[in-house]
Amino acid sequence: MEQTINNYFPRELNQEHVKSYISSSGFIEANTEEVTLEHLKKDCIIPVFSKDNESTISHAQFINQVYEVARELYPEFEIAAPKIRASHMVKGRIPSAVGKPAKELSEHEKTIYYERCAFLIDIPGITETVNGNTLSLSIGGVRAYNQENLYSKKSLEKFKVFVGFKNWVCTNLCISTDGFSNKIRVGSVSELSEAVQQLVQGYNMEKHLGMMERMSGFSLNEQQFAHLVGKLRMYPYLGKDTEQVFPIALNDGQVTRVVKEYYGCSNFGKEEDGSINLWNLYNLFTEANKSSYIDNSFERSVHAYELVNMLGNSMQNGSANWLLS
Repeated sequence: MEQTINNYFPRELNQEHVKSYISSSGFIEANTEEVTLEHLKKDCIIPVFSKDNESTISHAQFINQVYEVARELYPEFEIAAPKIRASHMVKGRIPSAVGKPAKELSEHEKTIYYERCAFLIDIPGITETVNGNTLSLSIGGVRAYNQENLYSKKSLEKFKVFVGFKNWVCTNLCISTDGFSNKIRVGSVSELSEAVQQLVQGYNMEKHLGMMERMSGFSLNEQQFAHLVGKLRMYPYLGKDTEQVFPIALNDGQVTRVVKEYYGCSNFGKEEDGSINLWNLYNLFTEANKSSYIDNSFERSVHAYELVNMLGNSMQNGSANWLLS
């Protein structure tokens, strides 16, 4: 594992090109559109709790708070502009346009907001080389208004935040268990800022990098990979009385994509003998995860990390594993 912090980019890479590549590459594919922070601030209304008309914390405020935390915790590094993906646009209109046909509405009579929003903030000055791939530190989050009870009085609001790495080869997100929280509940932007700080400061970067480096030391042969794929397809149909061995989150379509890329991916596909190491398998999982919906993508990324490490532990210790036996 080679650590390259600050401006120590590999000599063959142009730093401006790297920044552009990191910032422009998509991190979620499914059912989302790219939007700007300015659009969220100027063009989108802010939902309220209907019983007391108290404002929610807006998507723009959420992104701004995380950005400011990143600037505060990493003052010596440039923080890239956030990349934002949104989905489930909710349309409305101002009161004076009630009853007016939709095709006759003027722009100033329309209102919108997005039910779900995810963002990624890259810190391109902090890079690592893991298993031959260059990774950059990233911080991001997701907010889904559908998980709030907006028909009640103001209450604690839910946010999900992560800190981890993004692989330059494929823009796959590498998120560890201690670098993610889906249980942030806050009542103000100051509480949100404090919660994000606690998460980032509690993240064990060295352990995360070490666990990812370890993955390349274990491989599945073609028969083991085929067996794993079969068990992944069986997993959702296990009876309720059957102990589910692990929170596997890949759906059937994503497992199919893993198999397709096992044969076709030039970066992380199988070797000539059909074997695949766990680092490459992990990246096939995280690549497939890009098709997950915006509000569960980060959880599934964590599950992929835990799943691959569980396979590695079983292989290292020679212990039985339902997915491999």
